[in-house]
Amino acid sequence: MTSTHDDTPEPTVRIGTRASQLARWQADWVARELTRLGAAVEIVEITTSGDACQQGPISKIVQKGQTGGQGVFTKEIQAALLRSDVDVAVHSLKDLPTETVDGLLLAAVPQREPADDALVSVRYASLDELPRGARVGTGSRRRQAQLLHGRRDLQIEDIRGNLDTRLAKLDAGRYDAIILACAGLRRLGLATRIRQRLGPPGMLAAAGQGALGIECRSADETVRKLLARLEDLPSRQAVTAERVLLATLEAGCLAPVGVWGRVATQQVCLDAVVVSLDGQQCLRSSHAGSDPVAVGQQVARQLLDQGAAAIIADSK
Repeated sequence: MTSTHDDTPEPTVRIGTRASQLARWQADWVARELTRLGAAVEIVEITTSGDACQQGPISKIVQKGQTGGQGVFTKEIQAALLRSDVDVAVHSLKDLPTETVDGLLLAAVPQREPADDALVSVRYASLDELPRGARVGTGSRRRQAQLLHGRRDLQIEDIRGNLDTRLAKLDAGRYDAIILACAGLRRLGLATRIRQRLGPPGMLAAAGQGALGIECRSADETVRKLLARLEDLPSRQAVTAERVLLATLEAGCLAPVGVWGRVATQQVCLDAVVVSLDGQQCLRSSHAGSDPVAVGQQVARQLLDQGAAAIIADSK
C-alpha cells in the first residue's frame, strides 16, 4: 500500500493470512478494525508449510532445508509480504519466531486474550478426574512437559490439524482429553467446550499465546501508522518480555518453555518454566521491572544459571 493524491481512491490494504477457521477469524477481526478506521481491505489466503503437512509432529517439518518446525505457519506469509503480494500479515503471535526478518516490522499487538490453556474432554471435567494412563492429545512439547510434571501416569499422544479437526478426533474417542488454547476456543464461539482452564502456576502458556502479531513492511509508513492504531501497550509489553526470554534462551517457539507475562502496578512481571519432556526436571524463575526487555533477559539468565540450556538441547 502506498500513499496517493487526494483525488484518487485510497488503495486497498491486502491482509495475508492462513486459511484455517481460526486464522480467518483473526484476519477478519483485523479487517473489521481497519475498515472501522476508514481503510479498504482485502483478505488473501496463503498456504503455509504447517498447513500443507498435516502428518507427524510439527518439529519434524522441514523448512528451507532445516528441521525444527519454527516458522512453519508464518514463513510463506512473510515472504508474500516482502514480495508486496500483501501489505499486512496477521499471525498468532505464538507461531511467530523471535528472530527479526529484514524489511519487516511487528507493527501492532492488539489487546491480548487470556493466555491460559484449556482441558477439553467429553467425559472428564478436570485433569484430576482423568484416570491413570489417560490418553491426552497435544502437539506441544511445552504442554507435554508440564502435564507430565504433574501427572507422570498420563499417556501423551501427538495430535495435529485445525481446531475443528482436533475436536472431531476427541469426539470420535481417540483421546480422553486434548489441550487447546482458551483464546482460540473463545474466538470461535466454542468456550462451552472448555472443561477446565489450565493456567499458572501449574501450566504456563507459550510466549505470545492469546495475542495477535500484525506485521507490515518497515518502509511502508502509511500502513505502519494505520496499524499503530490497533496497538495495546500492556499487551505489547507482556509479550515483549516473553519473546525476549525465548530469544535469550535460544529456545524457539516449540521448546518446552512456559511463560506468564503481564503488567501489574505499572510493572512488567514475568514468570517462566523450563521443563524436561519427561516432566522430571522443572526449572522456575520470575522477575519484575519497568523495562520488558530487561525483565525477559533477567528471567532467562536465571533459568540458564539453573541449567535450562541442557534441557532445551535435549528437547530438540
